Amino acid sequence: MAIPFIDLAAQRARIGRRMSDAMMAVLDSGAFIMGPPVRELEQQLCAFGEGRYALSCANGTDAIVLPLMAWGVGAGDAVFCPSFTFASTAEVVPWTGASPVFVDIDPVTYNIDPAGLERAIVETLANGDLIPRAVIAVDLFGQPADYPAIAAICRRHGLKLIADSAQGFGCTLNGLHPLHWADVTTTSFYPAKPLGCYGDGGAVLTNDEALAEMMDSLRVHGKVVASDLKGRTFDHDPKYLSMRVGMNSRLDTIQAAVLIEKLAIFADEIVTRNRIAARYNDLLRPHVLRVPEVIAGGVSTWAQYTIEHADRDGLAAHLKSRGVPTAVYYPIPLHLQPAYDIYPVANGALPVTDAASKTVISLPMHPYLGESQQDEIVAAVASFG
Repeated sequence: MAIPFIDLAAQRARIGRRMSDAMMAVLDSGAFIMGPPVRELEQQLCAFGEGRYALSCANGTDAIVLPLMAWGVGAGDAVFCPSFTFASTAEVVPWTGASPVFVDIDPVTYNIDPAGLERAIVETLANGDLIPRAVIAVDLFGQPADYPAIAAICRRHGLKLIADSAQGFGCTLNGLHPLHWADVTTTSFYPAKPLGCYGDGGAVLTNDEALAEMMDSLRVHGKVVASDLKGRTFDHDPKYLSMRVGMNSRLDTIQAAVLIEKLAIFADEIVTRNRIAARYNDLLRPHVLRVPEVIAGGVSTWAQYTIEHADRDGLAAHLKSRGVPTAVYYPIPLHLQPAYDIYPVANGALPVTDAASKTVISLPMHPYLGESQQDEIVAAVASFG
């Protein structure tokens, strides 16, 4: 029997009854969009992620663009982000009319390199074509970026900071969540994420009340919110008075119900993921170019377990023949893809990003990966050439 890359069925075996009951309660209620479980989930996300405000939305991509829209980022602005990430990190920037500026990564964590970020900002200021406005740092593969260093750079240059925790929601650095440093933390509830629903969904966390209110308006067609009503009266449903051009990005209630049950066991699953990753590291270190390493003081959610191998594609083919699935995140960095090769690249080249894209390969990882299956995966890797 083939080994699953991510075993959602095993998780369902653990809490399936509770999730089924929660979903049936939504069906019985008839409140299918933004129903009471959505508000409950948002409160629980605040408690878990240590934020004052949490706003759910339709997906993790919308979660990233909402703060950019709320800040008025637009034409002529620069938003700095890594190229070694999924398209959603960068694609939201042109939506606003702004330009992404791609920055190289740290060779150990694969997250945005603070020194490279500083150079990119200085270079952009010197060129004078774009105005630096924001940084999107990605918690790639589940581990936190170097937020103390990145936040210091952002403060020095007056930039907003987004922690794109689509893969890393729940990660910490020195015991603190990314929101301790960032203006917002965004996440995705895509089913394959460590905290995933049974469809699409996302959320934004912030400690800024005014920003939270603006994003709440934007996610529902630019609806009127409390601060808009100063000096005016509108006694009808607020969604029927649009104060700004917004979007339709609401979370389905049934997804909130699923996420509430999954969030209840999420902390325990993070502990298990870290135990499995540590065992992988011990067993695989002699057989691969490099095993993953987490930033000092960091706790990863291990969205992926990613090694490096000199013959990455050969290893993938070998493991497939042994019933072991793999994935490559990411074979072509964004700055080399047709949709994004027109945008600036910091210092003209991203050598660390380019090198990593040729050697990284991810192995099965989930909190229900048993030792016997893990041993089978390790043996398959060790038996390759």
